[in-house]
Amino acid sequence: MHLFRSLLPLLALISSTLAETTHTHPTEAGGGTPREAALDALLSERDSEKSLNQAISTARKLGISEQSILEARFLYHVDRREDDDIAKMLPEFIKQRVDFKLEDSAVFSVKEDWLAVNEYVEAISSLKNGDKDAFKTHITEAFWLSPRQASAFAPHIDRMRLEEAMRAVKIDFTTSLTALTSGEAVTLQSLLEGHKAMLMQFWSPASRECEVSLPDYVITAKTLAVKGIAMVSVLAENSEKITTDAKAMLLPLGVDPPGAWLIDSKEKPLARQLRVQSLPAFILISNQGSILFNGDPTDDGLWDALTKLDSTIIRPQSLPESE
Repeated sequence: MHLFRSLLPLLALISSTLAETTHTHPTEAGGGTPREAALDALLSERDSEKSLNQAISTARKLGISEQSILEARFLYHVDRREDDDIAKMLPEFIKQRVDFKLEDSAVFSVKEDWLAVNEYVEAISSLKNGDKDAFKTHITEAFWLSPRQASAFAPHIDRMRLEEAMRAVKIDFTTSLTALTSGEAVTLQSLLEGHKAMLMQFWSPASRECEVSLPDYVITAKTLAVKGIAMVSVLAENSEKITTDAKAMLLPLGVDPPGAWLIDSKEKPLARQLRVQSLPAFILISNQGSILFNGDPTDDGLWDALTKLDSTIIRPQSLPESE
């Protein structure tokens, strides 16, 4: 599961609210009025910033309110999981609080839901600024104002707690794990030698998402290996059936799949130490054993952390962007 996919309930809530609050206008032969068509296009645009700006320009010409335009831009960035852009919108949300008119909203049927989104944006901004206390204050207020959106707010709390926990984790590179195919003992240190960092993938053949994303992992492994990143895949479950299924899944990759393929320890599992709760999960580890990233492989934060290690690292274009 993608950690930020939990933002989708927010979109679902807004979509249902939008259906409840759709304005009725006389229809034309082709369906709705030009204004309705422009509003629909504005709220549904997800392709690119350029397309969004074009939709905004058309909307303004047809008299669509700045309130609706702000809401559309918010939906655009939420759906694309662009937290940085959401945080940057905070001054506009603060200004719009004074000018907010429910009748100008294209999305919200009650003011409390609008105010909850305001608190949500403040919480994201606080999270980006590393202000834990402010994050707690704003996310709690968002819960209070709109309990229906709780499932959208909760992942950010989980994220904050995970990042806090990872700051206290130090990987012991003398740790020895069993190689998936050969059964030999392999130390993490032997895999790290000569590399800038280690990128560890936790996976399982029982996970449909791991199976689907395997070709993307191969591309990632090959791309990063030449940049000096040690690639290590760790089978998160340790049982005879799982290891058998895992070997079968790797067969299409040939006799020498990219990176190292290991089985997690039963006694002291790394997955538990790293708080792996969904698969696949990627953990970027520095040469000193500190955690630079822990999360979903499609998260932009992974590539941000990698480019800090090496500015020449570029995300392969064939890999999916954040959803």
